[in-house]
Amino acid sequence: MTATEQRPAVTGAKGRRPRGRPALYTSYAQDMALLNTRGKQVSVLGLLVLGLLLPMLLEDDLLRLMAVGCVYAIGAIGLNLVTGYAGQVSLGHAFFLGVGAYTASVVAGDPADADVYGFGITFLPVWLLAAGAVAAVLGLLVAPLASRLRGLYLAIVTLGLVFIGEHLFREWDSLTGGAGVGRQGPDPVLFGVDLSRRTDSFSADQQMFWLMLVLLTVFALVGRNIARSAVGRSFAAVRDRDIAAEITGVDVRRVKRRAFVVSSFYAGCAGALLYSILGYIDPASFGLLVSVQFIAMVLIGGAATISGSIMGAFFIALLPRLTRELPEYLSFKAASTTETPNVFQFETLLYGLLIVGFLIFEPRGLYGVWVRARNYWKAWPFSY
Repeated sequence: MTATEQRPAVTGAKGRRPRGRPALYTSYAQDMALLNTRGKQVSVLGLLVLGLLLPMLLEDDLLRLMAVGCVYAIGAIGLNLVTGYAGQVSLGHAFFLGVGAYTASVVAGDPADADVYGFGITFLPVWLLAAGAVAAVLGLLVAPLASRLRGLYLAIVTLGLVFIGEHLFREWDSLTGGAGVGRQGPDPVLFGVDLSRRTDSFSADQQMFWLMLVLLTVFALVGRNIARSAVGRSFAAVRDRDIAAEITGVDVRRVKRRAFVVSSFYAGCAGALLYSILGYIDPASFGLLVSVQFIAMVLIGGAATISGSIMGAFFIALLPRLTRELPEYLSFKAASTTETPNVFQFETLLYGLLIVGFLIFEPRGLYGVWVRARNYWKAWPFSY
């Protein structure tokens, strides 16, 4: 038998992996495929089916929290693209969330309201894309300055955006409604149906969760495709060794600008969707703690992983539910009291402890924990 006749038995027909060798790839395209193993395909399909069935199994208050978790995941994916994949530390995520939220509210706002701007376009794709586009444009304006910096200096610059945003949102009454007043979030109207209102068949929280789940799926697929494309590989090259990347022909400043623009677009969309769920925007809602929460999502879930961003986002979204129930089991005072320690202080402390703990014991975050568990059971009973 000639070498030509033997080749199909080694590589498999039409370049597919040979039977019985699921971990063997015979081409770069197979290794970089979106879902490159049967396990990933089955698990993603199972999670989507579970997500579609959750509204039939959970109460509305928990469904609302899960919808917020989906939106947090969209914002965390955007931050992970610039921080985890491109290695650019950004503490200004809260600013872009606020820009997206107010842009969407202006586009969808009531034009008859004399106190705040409004154009009355409530069709969801319009105000969602507008929110992402305006945030991306502002990210593009900030990017040239940020692309010249790295490390701590970059973190300080992006932190300054949060303080600038807090001042603008508090003082620009015709846009935000003013401090202590606020304004209504955008209405999620899709093909003439307001998804924030109960219908004969489904509650508002059920409809909102399905909507956010679909949008999370779309944004996660786009993010995963960015990460595995030439753009994503240039992000990783700049993160790992920017000088070496520049020597090999990568335009480092252009890559950094691109990362900021993509991240800002995700943040703007997440801000618009978040306050579409909550229904009310307070100018004081976009402080430093919000940026810290999203940094916690990335670090706890796992940097440079799309699935890790989703894990971390749901973990942070569900964490307040746990801390609100702590007074029933521990000796903390009610959150409304001025005595210490109270639940809110414990929640803030817990963010810091979790970030430090994961950085020390599992730098890859929840995704790393999942990889350890998966590898253990794949090698069982020889898991040593």
